[in-house]
Amino acid sequence: MTDKQLDSRGVSQDGAQIGLQKIYIKDSSFEAPNSPAIFSGDWKPKVTINLSTRSNEVGNEGVEVVLELSVEAKHGETVAFLAEVQQAGIFVFKGVAEEDKTQILSTFCPTQLYPYAREVIADMVGKGGFPQLHLQPVSFETMVAAAKAERSARDTASEDQAPA
Repeated sequence: MTDKQLDSRGVSQDGAQIGLQKIYIKDSSFEAPNSPAIFSGDWKPKVTINLSTRSNEVGNEGVEVVLELSVEAKHGETVAFLAEVQQAGIFVFKGVAEEDKTQILSTFCPTQLYPYAREVIADMVGKGGFPQLHLQPVSFETMVAAAKAERSARDTASEDQAPA
């Protein structure tokens, strides 16, 4: 899929189509284990964000893609809050080659889901009594490319260390 681009409707130049059939929250949680004590003092948290995706076939050319977003804020060593969401969508593929599907599932689909997950996290954090949290946009293409480069470097290093 490196030489094909999708427009905002999920249609490529060769006519392949990707449709977003449904979007929903599969799971969400919010914990503020140290409230109300955590609300006193200066608010300078260390925020850690974790992202992952998974997908599974659901029939009728549909694939469920789940974007898992976890945000933890610590004030010193004390956990202020932990917010998690599994934002899911059902995507329908028509005319998409199998070799392109993996790339689309790991880049295009999470890109469509991420704004919804960001909104859920921001809403939970605000309702939890904390200052608004605005997560920055994410480039899933860059993340996938970096993961591939890291795997390639690791594979090369392990081949170099293998006994002859």
